[in-house]
Amino acid sequence: MALIGCLGDIVFEVSRDMVRTLHDMKWGGSANYAVHKRHAGNALTEFTGLNPDTFNFSMTLCAQLGVDPMEEIKKLWKYQRTGEAVPLTIGRHAYGRFRWSILSINSVLEHTDINGDLYAVEVSVKLQEYLRY
Repeated sequence: MALIGCLGDIVFEVSRDMVRTLHDMKWGGSANYAVHKRHAGNALTEFTGLNPDTFNFSMTLCAQLGVDPMEEIKKLWKYQRTGEAVPLTIGRHAYGRFRWSILSINSVLEHTDINGDLYAVEVSVKLQEYLRY
């Protein structure tokens, strides 16, 4: 088994029985500046702070790869709907300065089985950094 990382208690891994990995990862941040206008002169800019970082990723959840797509989506929903902030670790690196909150989850329901249960889903997750203070 190869442990790739985790988001809270959701483990990203590859093994003989299961594939639950990330792709299309994007990590970014931005700064805020105030612009002070001056009469008959150039405006002055002032650094006023940083916005929380964002981290976006996608996962392909497929029953054929050993996961239950609906159960995996429910785990993500739980974090989003309770507002629980969780750590994000990929490889040996913990991302962010503390924890992450799930801002949005978008699921493309690719396939169902003969009973109508989800078989393959493409899930996109958007996280926002959650700081202690």
